Amino acid sequence: MSAEQDPADYEHSHTSPIRTPRQLVAVIVASFVLPVVIIILLVNFVAFGSKSGAGGTGLEPEAVALRLQPVGTVEVRDVSNPAAARTGEQVYQAQCAACHATGAANAPKLGDAAAWAPRVATGLDSLLNSVLKGKGAMAPQGGGDASDYEIARAVVHLVNQGGGKFAEPAAPAAAASAPK
Repeated sequence: MSAEQDPADYEHSHTSPIRTPRQLVAVIVASFVLPVVIIILLVNFVAFGSKSGAGGTGLEPEAVALRLQPVGTVEVRDVSNPAAARTGEQVYQAQCAACHATGAANAPKLGDAAAWAPRVATGLDSLLNSVLKGKGAMAPQGGGDASDYEIARAVVHLVNQGGGKFAEPAAPAAAASAPK
């Protein structure tokens, strides 16, 4: 009563999706590699998911206030009071000594009469103009940390140490009083 099955039908009904040895190797490798990769990704997600990155204090009030501080500030000076002005030596120590004490960038050194002689011959106005506008490697000092009067005092100090005989510059005239 049972009919015999055809052997060709038997082969087609029980076939595997893996038909070549190359496919078999690929399935075996994937069955080992894929779970390992998934486990590594899960471990990384669990282990590193809750840690804060570098600079994790960015939302603290101190950090926010630091980011919101003004970019620049305004300093109001009383330029009409020459008594409050720094001496030439003080300005030299604060600004000029960095190059003129060591001779950096071919700057004439303090007290070097031979280096200062050609500059002294040009006069105080020419030297002051060079300092205020910049010359060679020297940056302009006009509008910097010192007033023009303080810069002039520093130039006189520097040149007189190098053999010049310039007189101390006159203090700037007091500002005109405001109309009432």
